[in-house]
Amino acid sequence: MSIRPRYRRVSALQRQFFNREGLLAVYDEELEGISERPRILNVVGVGGIGKSRLLQELRHRTPDRYRSARLDLQLPALRQQEDALAVLRTEFGAQGVKFDRFDIAYAVLWQRVHPQLQMDRKNTPFAEESEVLSKILDDAMGLPVFGTAAGLVRLTGRAIANRQRRHRIEADSTLQELDSLSNAELGHAVTYLFAEDLRQSAQEQPFVLYVDAYEAMVPAPIPGGRSFASDAWLRDLLGQLQGGLTVLASREALPWTAYDKEWDAVIRRARVEGLPMAARLDLLNQAGITEIPRQRSIAEASAGVPFYLHLAVDTHVQNPDRTEDAGTSEEIVQRFLQHVAPDEVRILELLSIARTFDLEVFRTVGRHFDLPANLLTWESLTAYSFAYPLPLGWYRLHQLMVSALQGHLSPAVKREAHAVLRAHWEGLADRMERGAEERGVARSSPLREAVYHGLRAGNLAPDEILKHADRALRMSSRQAVDGMVKDLRDHLAASADHTEAPSSVAAIRDAADCLDAESRLELGDTGAAMALTPVRETSARSVVAARLALAGANARRIAGESALAARIFEQVWEDHSGEARTSAGLCVADIRMWQGDFQGAFALAEEVYAICSPEERVIRGDLKRLMHLGHRFLMDFARAQDLLLQAEQEYRAVDAVIGLANLRTNRAELLAFTDPEAAVAEAGVALEVQRELGAQHEIGKVYTAMAIAQIRMGQLERAELSFRNANAALDRAGYRSGRARADMFRAFLLLRRGEPEAASALLRHATREFEVCQVYPSLILAIHRATELIGLADADITAAADRARPTIRPLGAAHELEQRTEHVLSMFVEVDS
Repeated sequence: MSIRPRYRRVSALQRQFFNREGLLAVYDEELEGISERPRILNVVGVGGIGKSRLLQELRHRTPDRYRSARLDLQLPALRQQEDALAVLRTEFGAQGVKFDRFDIAYAVLWQRVHPQLQMDRKNTPFAEESEVLSKILDDAMGLPVFGTAAGLVRLTGRAIANRQRRHRIEADSTLQELDSLSNAELGHAVTYLFAEDLRQSAQEQPFVLYVDAYEAMVPAPIPGGRSFASDAWLRDLLGQLQGGLTVLASREALPWTAYDKEWDAVIRRARVEGLPMAARLDLLNQAGITEIPRQRSIAEASAGVPFYLHLAVDTHVQNPDRTEDAGTSEEIVQRFLQHVAPDEVRILELLSIARTFDLEVFRTVGRHFDLPANLLTWESLTAYSFAYPLPLGWYRLHQLMVSALQGHLSPAVKREAHAVLRAHWEGLADRMERGAEERGVARSSPLREAVYHGLRAGNLAPDEILKHADRALRMSSRQAVDGMVKDLRDHLAASADHTEAPSSVAAIRDAADCLDAESRLELGDTGAAMALTPVRETSARSVVAARLALAGANARRIAGESALAARIFEQVWEDHSGEARTSAGLCVADIRMWQGDFQGAFALAEEVYAICSPEERVIRGDLKRLMHLGHRFLMDFARAQDLLLQAEQEYRAVDAVIGLANLRTNRAELLAFTDPEAAVAEAGVALEVQRELGAQHEIGKVYTAMAIAQIRMGQLERAELSFRNANAALDRAGYRSGRARADMFRAFLLLRRGEPEAASALLRHATREFEVCQVYPSLILAIHRATELIGLADADITAAADRARPTIRPLGAAHELEQRTEHVLSMFVEVDS
């Protein structure tokens, strides 16, 4: 905290007022609605949000036809009934309000409390300001204490000439009863007569009372409003103020309905939110902080709390050359925690470690550190306005508090707290995965929190990060995994001070890159996946290294670098013996199939399937789906259908969202050759699923299947549009071989439209792309046969077919593949007779 005069901070009240138009409108509405009943506008907001400045602005804008007074409960003396009433009487009295009856009652109360003092002009409150008391004391000629209220009333008859005022005093039943009242009852009577005199004056001129910092009177809010009567006199006063408006600022909404439901009809609540960004920037600009990057930095850090902005301005005024605004966080947290019970601050410091918390998190932390973890403490903590409620019983602390509160904890305590929270979230994830409980959170989010806390506890290995991510995916949450990646990146950025070992930082970075690359691949963002996985000569023995290598190789396979991808796949399959081995085997089988070695691909797929554990249902489903694709490219559609059903069984057993979505794509692709009408319907459903996931390469494949089916149905215009959509998605994904396959079938569309030259050129282009990407030799042979059937033989295509033929190792005899290929081609081209 900076060492400087605290008085200087009052300057915030003199700076330009910004924003709050909505609150000003509410205030104007309440002013117009003043009637013969009490009315309270409760302005609510966290410490530092600008409530005091707002009250000042409201008073400044109030028309002269209203009297006004202010009661600042931050001053300890004004939390006492007698002192507060004296201040209000002085302010309103200076504006012409006659407090005849109150002055007499207050003198009686004063004499009751100070019996040793003589009642004269020197010792009696308001003796100079009160016309009634001054004349009474003048007539009394300095006599000793009169002793009774009745005596004061009798003297009034001689002291006041105005018959109406004299009669009002002499006939007042409350004044007649003062001498018989107990001290407590006398205090109530004094409040009543203050309200009565103010109400009487309000018939001629209404009033507004501004009450600031209610939380100073009730520092520990308790749900239900039970504040042990510390604010009883204030409630009693405000409940009697008719003919005016009270504007009361507090950090928590007034809980007075716990005493009487009728308060609901009296109190209107208006929340003071953080300043919007434009207002923050205007405030800083007006205060002399004009450098745009610095403005933006301060404005974002402030979270819309004006107190933070004014601290930054004060820092700038004292030292304009200072580039940072550090040192304000401690002042912020002191502002927030002002009036918070001391025994609650410690548990708040520990809760600041948790990004969100509920009753169970609170109890877990409290019990571990031997702090109060009972329900009463919980209700008190969550009643503070800086504890923001979230749905279903969850809370978070105001972001400006978090870092400052954590700064109160030693590194050892922070690590231990993170370890406790990691264990809590992992236990919750276990129970939710078994379906044992519903906690109002997504099933996968506890796993993200476990990773977050495990990183900061320093007890989470990189391979454990991947395990948690895999569990989240099995729970159908790519969003949770993306959140883990963000948390990992943030942790790495915070570790730039080299407090962690370089090897540890590198391992965590690899884990982040791995998860990020895998996510990008699912979205079809090949370029980003490749950027995250540069080719490097390192061992793939660890799980993280193996999966990172596989992600990079898959990205390169999609981009057309099949030879490099195959080499990486083979290396991981040979070197790695851990959990990623089955994934490596799947990838090797996959690339072998695309390169035409169907026999080797199927043999390896069966081998990998045999070593899969029963829990690896997703890999098992992927292997079945791979073999389905192999049979589909071999034109054996019946066998392909059987394997697709087997893959679906594996996916559904664990509700594998990605696997089931890709299976939708494959079903549309298969139906395009077996039932085109059903294919179009299935493609429509698949598009909805893949768009929700954002998988561009899958979207391109679905549109291609739809176009193929539409060609077969004779819907050529629709097919053309589908091909355009397919190409756009495939190009976005950088999926060269997928785009070439779409071009191959679009060439058949051009043939149907009578454009043989354009079709021939497109077939040559598709053939070149297949060769460059080193994939689909069986499709090169199909293209060659199609050109023969339609009389468009091409030397380049013939040469490519000659090169492709030896690379194909089909299942069964080669002539059987040729017969099936001829059958499929007959669906699209007419044989030239």
